Amino acid sequence: MKVTQAYTILNAILKETLGETAIQVEDLQDVVTLGRAYEDIINNNAYDHYCGKLINHIGKVVFVDRVYEGSAPNVMMDGWEFGSIKEKISCGLPESKENPTWKLQDGQSYDQNVFHAPPAVKAKFFNGKTTFQVDFSIAREQIKESFSSATQLNAFYTMIENRIRMRLRIDFDNLIMRTINNFTGAAFYSSYKSVTSADYAKTSKVRAVNLLKLYKDINPTTTVSAESCIYDKDFLRFAAGHIGKYTDRIKNASKLFNLSGEVRFTNAENQKLILLSDFEKNCHSYLYGDTFHQDEVKLPAAETVSFWQGTDTDFGLGPISEIDVNIQDVFNESPTAGGLEVHAYGVLGVLFDREALGVCNPSNRVTSNYNALAEFTNYYYKSDAEYFNDYDENFVVFFVAE
Repeated sequence: MKVTQAYTILNAILKETLGETAIQVEDLQDVVTLGRAYEDIINNNAYDHYCGKLINHIGKVVFVDRVYEGSAPNVMMDGWEFGSIKEKISCGLPESKENPTWKLQDGQSYDQNVFHAPPAVKAKFFNGKTTFQVDFSIAREQIKESFSSATQLNAFYTMIENRIRMRLRIDFDNLIMRTINNFTGAAFYSSYKSVTSADYAKTSKVRAVNLLKLYKDINPTTTVSAESCIYDKDFLRFAAGHIGKYTDRIKNASKLFNLSGEVRFTNAENQKLILLSDFEKNCHSYLYGDTFHQDEVKLPAAETVSFWQGTDTDFGLGPISEIDVNIQDVFNESPTAGGLEVHAYGVLGVLFDREALGVCNPSNRVTSNYNALAEFTNYYYKSDAEYFNDYDENFVVFFVAE
């Protein structure tokens, strides 16, 4: 073990803490140990300081086995064991007819035996699955010599399994976010018939709401930008109020808030609001903190995400609020068969019906195979699920662009 005498620096530190001297540069390189790779620890100072011949023993083993809970919004749906197709049946609205009760005429016949078929019954079928797996091999005999007990050995493998499950959870979260991003891209394109973010800045649409454009329409002298608006209290107050309006608007039966032009409504218990964390936290810091009646300006209850697609290297507002996706061309407007590449930035949140998107029938399982010749066991951690979008359901995206 390397032993460092600390009396010199401690004497200097004492004078600083007692106020006898000004703060000085302190060399902490030999005070704090940072950990070494096994080659360094074996080749340097791994012996006793009594006779210099005895190898240091490991006194404590700590495993990095913290369980990762995930960060994606909860969009899990019911699952089923047999069969694969999910059928979703909907029905249109019937027409209103004249009521003859109050227009009775002498000698007139009133036929009540006319058959009225249900209006515009439609069935939609979802039948797809996304799958991936993580592989891992266990060789117990070969590694027993590195631990002091079966407890340590099992803890070592538990640590590895936790990292595997962490990778599975990260992958699962990422697919959930892509399920949301796909619908967001479709909402942008269906609203603007454009894949370029420059076009989104010009106007605001009913399903792709440019909060900054609407704010500037009523505050033409404002100097806030797409980068600075989430730090401006007046904009945050406007944005919170406008998002709140939409939670009321989609409760009404309407064709405006879904891509297919179906008559839909989303009552409060079926609404899902997901907000960018930077925007939501700034509402707390800049808006709620100094507002006496903060309930009057609060955002609706929401889940938060730190980013939609990625963070870049600095968690800047541009990268965390951006989506850059290639979606299926269900609009039949792409010049090629490669889909539609949608580029959008400034996405602050999405509001949708819980039936609009989700994850169905997730299946997580582990299979194994023992190799008797080389004495190791292969484990295969498999994950299957159906990640779906239903463009017949309500979905609104809130963003800022200029």
